[in-house]
Amino acid sequence: MRELLGGKGANLAEMTNLGLPVPQGFTITTEACTQYYEDGRKINDDIQAQIMEYVGKMEEITGKKFGDLENPLLVSVRSGARASMPGMMDTILNLGLNEEVVEVMAKKSGNPRWAYDCYRRFIQMYSDVVMEVGKKYFEQLIDEMKEEKGVTQDVELTAEDLKELASQFKAEYKEKIGSDFPTDPKEQLMGAIKAVFRSWDNPRANVYRRDNDIPYSWGTAVNVQMMAFGNMGDTSGTGVAFTRNPATGEKEAVWRVFDERTGRRCRCRRSYSSAHCSAGRSNARVLQPVC
Repeated sequence: MRELLGGKGANLAEMTNLGLPVPQGFTITTEACTQYYEDGRKINDDIQAQIMEYVGKMEEITGKKFGDLENPLLVSVRSGARASMPGMMDTILNLGLNEEVVEVMAKKSGNPRWAYDCYRRFIQMYSDVVMEVGKKYFEQLIDEMKEEKGVTQDVELTAEDLKELASQFKAEYKEKIGSDFPTDPKEQLMGAIKAVFRSWDNPRANVYRRDNDIPYSWGTAVNVQMMAFGNMGDTSGTGVAFTRNPATGEKEAVWRVFDERTGRRCRCRRSYSSAHCSAGRSNARVLQPVC
């Protein structure tokens, strides 16, 4: 299963089959990556149709929709090779945001700072990863905003500050690319998937594969998953978990949690046993192990 779904996709499928609360999503297989390169770095119509089919299924299951002004769907797009390649390939978060959707999120959450923080991060990440506009241009705008407001940390910027930054980011994008930042979530999604496939062949990934004897022919899977937010406030966070202690190998659950307010916390508990699972195929290229 790892050969087709990649390590991350296979683990998501296994956790889903164990009944764990995994955010809905689907995995585009390593075969689609191979096909992308065989087709001259293009996603062919057949694979695009399958991707949109599973977007529709995800929308049906979650009750959220791309671009919807009542209950919008935002997703993450992540790489997932069969062998671990930490930090070598690309990720895009908060995909699905645009000017209208961010306003909806600000009003419905009652937390406009969080909504505009997500939006400016998405514009910066998409511009860098998908369109290859260097991060330095956006970081310079952030530094200028902090200097203007007399603050030193990003978290000290207000919702209005972040809203203005998002506008500045889009202007920077247009200046560098020559067109407006994409507002159609489906267009954003296809751009992000291509970028993840493309990152399989980036210089740092090639060096890592050579140093670790990972064949180029394997390709990477792409995981499209409904966003879970770690930056919504005091009750939000992000972290990693292991069913064995990664330092000692002892059979115990270890996880580290990074929350928005207090930083890192580390706790230990007894582990639960794992179980094997399998995933069904859909035309051998696009799978849905998570939905």
